[in-house]
Amino acid sequence: MKKYIAAFDGLKYAESVSNYAIHLAKQNNAHLTGVFLDDFMHHSYKITQLLKQDGDFEARRKKYDQKDEKTRNLAVAHFEKACREGSLNYSLHRHKCVAIQELLHESIFADLLFIDHAETFTSYTEKVPSLFIRDLLSNVHCPVILTPRSFQPIDQLLLLYDGTPSSVHAIKMLSYTLDTLKQLPTTILTVNTADQTSHLPDNKLFKEFLKRHYPKAQYMVLKGTPETAIVHYLEQTKKGTLITLGAYSRGAVSRWFRNSMADVLMKEMKCPLFVAHD
Repeated sequence: MKKYIAAFDGLKYAESVSNYAIHLAKQNNAHLTGVFLDDFMHHSYKITQLLKQDGDFEARRKKYDQKDEKTRNLAVAHFEKACREGSLNYSLHRHKCVAIQELLHESIFADLLFIDHAETFTSYTEKVPSLFIRDLLSNVHCPVILTPRSFQPIDQLLLLYDGTPSSVHAIKMLSYTLDTLKQLPTTILTVNTADQTSHLPDNKLFKEFLKRHYPKAQYMVLKGTPETAIVHYLEQTKKGTLITLGAYSRGAVSRWFRNSMADVLMKEMKCPLFVAHD
């Protein structure tokens, strides 16, 4: 039995994370752990707002903290109810330490992590992808599914392949962690420059490997630059598609996930992203 973890900010409970995690854990007979990161530095209020108000500062702060605790408890209860209704094998972890440190530690002992693509674990608005997500993807110890705002059952796969070990590793990890999806219609997407042939990088070896893992795979080779061609292709992609890419390798970002593409894929994201680095 595999172990999946779903990360939540209890102050801003992400329903779609719960829906994707429960749906796929049930499909793959996995144990699901809800990881609620109650970072002691993260509140629904801003200290500067409290300082501007009249009266006892500590009393006001205590009142807001109690309200936050109630909100977090309700989020945990909501997740538990969803897991029970889904007849799922599940557990709960609650951490009051630094969120990113605890989640990275949890990922060492997980096969797959689910998290909202716009998660910040702050009360401030940040551009997508947030600093938290960038830090997570750079250092995480298991594959990650970044979920969009709304849930849609997965009915097809889009695997981005550029011939690098990172892109092959991501495809392997998808096969190992979500093996029930391997029978879905699958497209392998590659982008070659105008002066290259229409063959895949390491064409023979790659197709020999893919045939054993994704028997329904079809191949699409586009011409142009990855940032332009892939983004244009994804604009036509259905919401029920799971997109897989190798990215955020330690020390270097894959060419599939340069800043321009990361911003487009996550800023207006309509499909879940399966991200794994080697």
